[in-house]
Amino acid sequence: MHQNLCRLYSSVPSLRTAARVGSCLAVALLLSLTSACAPNQDPDVLTLGGPFEFTSQDPARDGFVYTRMQVAESLLEVDARGQLQPGLATDWQVSDDGLRWTFELREDVDFHDGAHMDAEAVVHALRMALRKPGAINTAPIDDFSVDGPYRVSVHLSEPFRPLGAIMAHFTSVILSPDSYTDEAAVPWMYGTGPYQVASFDPPHRIEVSRFDDYWGENANIGRAIYLTGHRAESRALQVMAGQTDIIYTLDPASLDLLQRQDDVHVHSDTIPRTIQIKLNSGHPFMAERDARRAMSLAVDRTGIAERVIRVPGTEANQLVPASLTDWHVDELPPLDHDIDHARSLLTDLGWEPGPDGVLRRDGERFELRMTTYADRPELIVVATAIQAQWRTIGIDLEVTVVNSSGIPREHHEGTLETALVARNYGNVADPLGVFLADYGNGGNGEWGAMGWESDEVPRWLRQMVATTDDDEYRELAERTARLLVEEMPVIPVVFYTQQTALSDRVENFSFDPYERNYRISEMSFPEQ
Repeated sequence: MHQNLCRLYSSVPSLRTAARVGSCLAVALLLSLTSACAPNQDPDVLTLGGPFEFTSQDPARDGFVYTRMQVAESLLEVDARGQLQPGLATDWQVSDDGLRWTFELREDVDFHDGAHMDAEAVVHALRMALRKPGAINTAPIDDFSVDGPYRVSVHLSEPFRPLGAIMAHFTSVILSPDSYTDEAAVPWMYGTGPYQVASFDPPHRIEVSRFDDYWGENANIGRAIYLTGHRAESRALQVMAGQTDIIYTLDPASLDLLQRQDDVHVHSDTIPRTIQIKLNSGHPFMAERDARRAMSLAVDRTGIAERVIRVPGTEANQLVPASLTDWHVDELPPLDHDIDHARSLLTDLGWEPGPDGVLRRDGERFELRMTTYADRPELIVVATAIQAQWRTIGIDLEVTVVNSSGIPREHHEGTLETALVARNYGNVADPLGVFLADYGNGGNGEWGAMGWESDEVPRWLRQMVATTDDDEYRELAERTARLLVEEMPVIPVVFYTQQTALSDRVENFSFDPYERNYRISEMSFPEQ
């Protein structure tokens, strides 16, 4: 019976979207189907759900899952303000010339396989990380050295300010030597965190259990399970049905339903992400700056903030939110919503309305494709809103939904026209690493600008990498932020708010704005 209900739920689109249309009868049916399809909840196990799949235990590919589930740890941590904190390293120093970073290690740390963490093990893990794609590969590392039983040094060919932030990234976690094969693969992860991997069923389920020999304070909850769920509305219904304790990354349509539940609470937390439109400035329709300005002027950010994502006041006037103070310019005014001005700019560029209302120039229709992805469920509804808003100035926009990997693939193929993304400026604690990736290569990057040429921005970013002067760093960051708003190779839309649904049986919940750690070990159940 349950299997038949699950097949029905998966195959009928009207049921899958019941939360959006608001039908009470359909929602009740969805709740019964969700209860049938989801596993029975163990009262002693914390169950978490999110949209992100995983396929391996390799930090270079899926390390974010294992830092969030507190299996793997890095040399440094990051606090809520983005400041570096001790992790597996208790202290660190940088030489006067910036070419040597030295880390003092904790002396009481064991890996999940029983091996002891010392300088040799840490260097082994960092060398393995350096062999694979990851944040550490952006650093000009010459070598690592063991300078004592619990002291490690990183030697650079040139100064690199973001190295500390990179040592806090999930691709730079420290694992036991027995985690790796000779080819640097990770068939099973032995980390140092308060939880260890108990079972691994990719791409949808990981179970972790408490590691009783953890160097810090032991976790309250003995076991936790992470479940991947693609559809945002079905994840929301699972927490309503009591099948899941915590659901991360809700869609706006689910918020009203969840906020009416007595036993479910919705937490809203600002995080250093921005929903923004990536443009192919090499496309003939968007090569002129005034065309990009017109496209920005047509975006009703207030309408999107208030009525689409339902978080008023999150309108973005620049790429980086205010929480990242070095990169956010307080003096920048809001970005205007002015349809008449947008139309005037496009008219000056030679665009005229055709019989169907779509602009034409030199016999070509102003039609574009916007690529987005479902991992962040807000993106689809925001893309639909932008589709309607651009139509008011004569741009015909087609929206396509792909896996998030489709954005960089289309960038490299040269087929991407526009994309709506939720760019994480806190992926590395210092946003400089993100800007280097997005604009450091002549002004182009997989998630940043495309077909846009700039000499100034890459030069400023290189200066920032080498400087040890905090005032110079902030001045260059502000200069970069202002130029990107003026040139508009990427259009900011709204600053991101993470919506999380929480069952009332969970206590001591808190949210990490850098999304590095679910903080499971701090949570508890009422009876504990």
